[in-house]
Amino acid sequence: MEDGVLKEGFLVKRGHIVHNWKARWFILRQNTLLYYKLQGGQKVTPPKGRILLDGCTITCPCLEYENRPLLIKLKTQTSTEYFLEACSREERDAWAFEITGAIHAGQPGKVQQLHIQKNSFKLPPHISLHRIVDKMHDSSSGIRPSPNMEQGSTYKKTFIGSSLVDWLISNNFSANRLEAVTLASMLMEENFLRPVGVRSLGAIRSGDLAEQFLDDSTALYTFAESYKKKISSREEISLSTMELSGTVVKQGYLAKQGHKRKNWKVRRFVLRKEPAFLHYYDPSKEENRPVGGFSLRGSLVSALEDNGVPTGVKGNVQGNLFKVITKDDVHYYIQASSKAERAEWIEAIKKLT
Repeated sequence: MEDGVLKEGFLVKRGHIVHNWKARWFILRQNTLLYYKLQGGQKVTPPKGRILLDGCTITCPCLEYENRPLLIKLKTQTSTEYFLEACSREERDAWAFEITGAIHAGQPGKVQQLHIQKNSFKLPPHISLHRIVDKMHDSSSGIRPSPNMEQGSTYKKTFIGSSLVDWLISNNFSANRLEAVTLASMLMEENFLRPVGVRSLGAIRSGDLAEQFLDDSTALYTFAESYKKKISSREEISLSTMELSGTVVKQGYLAKQGHKRKNWKVRRFVLRKEPAFLHYYDPSKEENRPVGGFSLRGSLVSALEDNGVPTGVKGNVQGNLFKVITKDDVHYYIQASSKAERAEWIEAIKKLT
């Protein structure tokens, strides 16, 4: 990374005037968070905007948008609010941790406290599970169950494990994720919650209370009294349920060249195994449905050299390119944010081809 750069990569940002969502390239420095447009596969300078971190407050997890559970909210000294969405819970928390450290850079004691808190474990005293469950059922600020799919089946009135963990933290029932997982496990043990589907039911077999509840975006849970299962019909899900049933191996924001117009757009890529598929999603849309994808069986993946623009690639791209050729000879040109990230994606895809 360049001197003074603490972290960089793609995040999806809510617009200030028109509240649409667009992917931007973010660079975090000690006192500023810069963001850039992407054009022709390259970030456009000067920056589209900057967020001054001095006096800024950060909210993470931020649950103000029901269909966007991976948000960070920044509020500046002048009360301007920024909503930034990451591609995964791990990436969101990594950004939040680095931004929080940058906000408190002038207070070494505060930064040290953050490091300690990140790994601490302490359940708050005198927990009232009934009060938590009442709050969870609140129509305006509680958990809102919705249909979720796992392994080809749609389960009504469910919520994902990591969303409940976020909710427990944001409502000050837990100070960190480890506390929230233990608290959620207690709610299950007292029969307030029930696991739904293969992943969450499998975790119940663990003997450790803290590991019975999964802080995971693929594990499903429901309120004990509202459990309903429904097998998906073809009319409800046009995509093959089989190709979306695999275990998520890797996910992240990557830039992809379009097949027809050859323009570059940021997509959230999700790599699954058993069966092996690579799907991509439009991060500006709220519905969690792929806009494209392909089977990795029989595919070829390779890095593209950075000395000049390869044949088939349009635009003044900034490097870190790789190509996937499917068994049907469809060519996908994809751009990672760094050479290291490109190597990680190529290695992960190769294992599944």
